[in-house]
Amino acid sequence: MRNSADAVIIGGGIIGLSVAFYLAKEKYGNIVLVEKEQLLGSGSTSKAAGGIRAQFATKENIQMSMLSEKLFKSFKEDTGYDALFDQVGYLFLIKDDADVISFKKNYELQRSLGLNVELLQPYEIKKYAPHVSLDGVQMGTFCPDDGLGDPYEFLSGYDHASRKLGVDIELEAEVKDIEVISGKVTTVKTAKGNISTPLIINCTGAYSKLIGQMVGTEVKIEPYRRQIVTTGELDFVKPNFPMVVDVKSGLYFHKESKGLLLGWADKTVKPSFDISLDPDYTDAILEKALALIPQLEDAEIANEWAGLYATTPDHREIIGYEPTIKGLFHVAGFSGHGFMHAPAAGLVTAEILTGKTPSVDVTNYAPDRFENEVLADETYVI
Repeated sequence: MRNSADAVIIGGGIIGLSVAFYLAKEKYGNIVLVEKEQLLGSGSTSKAAGGIRAQFATKENIQMSMLSEKLFKSFKEDTGYDALFDQVGYLFLIKDDADVISFKKNYELQRSLGLNVELLQPYEIKKYAPHVSLDGVQMGTFCPDDGLGDPYEFLSGYDHASRKLGVDIELEAEVKDIEVISGKVTTVKTAKGNISTPLIINCTGAYSKLIGQMVGTEVKIEPYRRQIVTTGELDFVKPNFPMVVDVKSGLYFHKESKGLLLGWADKTVKPSFDISLDPDYTDAILEKALALIPQLEDAEIANEWAGLYATTPDHREIIGYEPTIKGLFHVAGFSGHGFMHAPAAGLVTAEILTGKTPSVDVTNYAPDRFENEVLADETYVI
């Protein structure tokens, strides 16, 4: 392993690999990525549902998603590796009066930014999801440019492309400490040795606050357990079945190996690093799913797992320099949207670090926004 680098990226998930790729494309210098596990993407990337959407409530999130969708489409051209972005669309089902008002407002913002999103009457929803119950549904929104991707395929592409560009990727290199001298980072101390560097990029997701603690600063990210269930084969799930989100219940589902993937965010879960399966959590997902898709009554459970959301107070990512320590840059806290924002996050980070004007203005993602109360809460986080 190198004992010095121009930049050290901590975290070998989709965010870390995207940052590595785009930074290497900019010929930043010697770049080392360190990952504590035996395999890349062992954390939240391997647990991600794979949804990719631009239907958000805040300008920056919409723009980040639109940029990511562009980069997902050009992935093979950019990296040389195949990865499928299946643009089957995202369909939101809206039932409550307050949500109707909010989603219409979001729709206007999204359209003003160039997003190809539609408002749907209930009868029009059947075109996209004919087997979903429309009881209580007042309207829907649908964006055909949204869709699904396999996080592993994109991670693998970034991995191979980054190595070709000269990035050193070190596995089983857990960061034990970070040395700071006169307010500047100087050394990353890992299980495989020390690396002197003037720049550390924190891409550790749900574990980001632990990196902050090593340098005596507070990173406003908390880990929350989320669970997912997949079903066996279902004959009504067609190749064009979209991601569907029931806003009222919070249930989301999409096609997965000829069945469905079902997920839901239990807002009563407390912050922790626990990813053990809770059977009551699984039952809650299935109960909500049965109410919305009665045909699931005879479905078999194929798999289930738990992972961590790296959640910030306003449910938007942190991208920017740590204000209290020179040379520490955060790209974390995506609040469940790390996979879908990974390409944009990598590109924007590389642009900032090389002195270019970023493709998306991420000023409002700055780490100090919480102290300055510059908040615009991202609603309808799933």
